[in-house]
Amino acid sequence: MRLNRILLSTAFVVVALVVQVSVFARLHLPGAVPDLLLLVVVGLALVHGHTAGALIGFGAGLLADIAPPADHATGRYALVLCVIGYLVGLARPDNGQLRSATVPMVAVVGAAIASTLLYAGVGALVGDTAARHVGLSGLVFTAALYDLLLAPFTVPLIMAAARRTTGDPLTGDGTATAGGEGAYRRTAAGSFRTGRMNRKGRLGGRKGRIGVQSTSLLARPGRKQRIKGVKRL
Repeated sequence: MRLNRILLSTAFVVVALVVQVSVFARLHLPGAVPDLLLLVVVGLALVHGHTAGALIGFGAGLLADIAPPADHATGRYALVLCVIGYLVGLARPDNGQLRSATVPMVAVVGAAIASTLLYAGVGALVGDTAARHVGLSGLVFTAALYDLLLAPFTVPLIMAAARRTTGDPLTGDGTATAGGEGAYRRTAAGSFRTGRMNRKGRLGGRKGRIGVQSTSLLARPGRKQRIKGVKRL
């Protein structure tokens, strides 16, 4: 990942974590809590791809694991967001451009459901049975609902900012071409100058051929005059 991508992704993750802990965790909503950190991972994975999505998800989840008031084993949410970032990144198109808002919204709902189930599954493996007492079906429904309501206000902005660090959107891997727009302009200018030179060369060749033909035409009457002069003698 480039340095500007790393800095932008880190800024999004830190801001989302602060808002998550200081605002959303204090709302006391029924069921689950809106997961802004998950939306950041989804938005960045849709732009940067599955590899970057997995790395961003792991880093974001690890920060959530160690940030207070975390009450679960360290690495649990890092594993969840790492898997979610990888899976969501697979939905990134080859040209890096999404033509509709359906894919991000479907990715948000799928990520909310998958992350809740995966988090509960990992908790069951380590002996955490809190999801059974709260109700897993209620957690899945409320998590998907809250994230879907929050997604239109966050995911498009995250994706738009992340696209600014991907370079030329016409390349297949989302990276900028060598030289960028300046190289294109220089290449176009060179082609234009080369075309002008070629045209001048062709025009010069045509003028040269016309000159030779005109010289030969002018020379022919003289030859006829000399022949006529011999005949007169």
